[in-house]
Amino acid sequence: MKLTEREFNWIVSYMHNRYGIELGHKRVLIEGRLENYLLKNGYSSYSEFIRKIADSPNGAEAMDMINILTTNHTFFMREFMHFEYLNDYVLPWIRQSKAGTKDVRVWSAAASTGEEPYTIAMVLRDYFGMEPGWDTQLLATDISMEVLKKASDGIYLQEQIQNLPERWKRQYFKRIDAEHFQVSSELRKQIVFRKFNLMDDITFKGRFQVVFLRNVMIYFEDETKSFLLNNIYDHMETGGYLFIGTTESIDKVKSGFQYVRPSIYRKV
Repeated sequence: MKLTEREFNWIVSYMHNRYGIELGHKRVLIEGRLENYLLKNGYSSYSEFIRKIADSPNGAEAMDMINILTTNHTFFMREFMHFEYLNDYVLPWIRQSKAGTKDVRVWSAAASTGEEPYTIAMVLRDYFGMEPGWDTQLLATDISMEVLKKASDGIYLQEQIQNLPERWKRQYFKRIDAEHFQVSSELRKQIVFRKFNLMDDITFKGRFQVVFLRNVMIYFEDETKSFLLNNIYDHMETGGYLFIGTTESIDKVKSGFQYVRPSIYRKV
């Protein structure tokens, strides 16, 4: 099945205009991921699939394309230095600055299948667990309902959690069969999973002290990155921390964030 230039350009424009994702140089990725789906579901051409999406932008086909084309590769403890910094520097700042309200507000903005928000949740429980009154519920969002469902279920293969500390595995995971473990109900209740398009206005109540926006902006053009970063900046508390992917960078002048160390920034 051949992807024509016109079909390719339509898909690229659709993903960019609707989600801010830039796939102009990802023709091989688009063909490689969509062809099997089209053949499996009886499509005779990419154009037939595109017409379905154009006729129903919120329909099943549109959602399937988002799930297929967005990269959701993640794993527990990814870029572990971020969680060490969170524990050693960020949470002590929150404990001091929020001693009155005991309100902790953390957002995992590209939660994928849940490994990142669950790791954050375990760090939060370790740090605040023995102190009564702290609200450590965190928000985890993604544009894909498919991965959010997996994240909400919290079921992982044994090999996926093998790099976690033994104490965390004992405390926060329950074996459900020979190969699978499930995150404890207490930890799952700590996370609010929501579908959210990063190109939309942020309507969540309150301001965040911490935002994880890791390995997302590599798919965005500079203009889209600036829009997103400014939007997040406006919804963070002064002094709040932004974590991005270790291969990413931001324009400190345009965004207003202060550089702390590679991939870690702060609103001042």
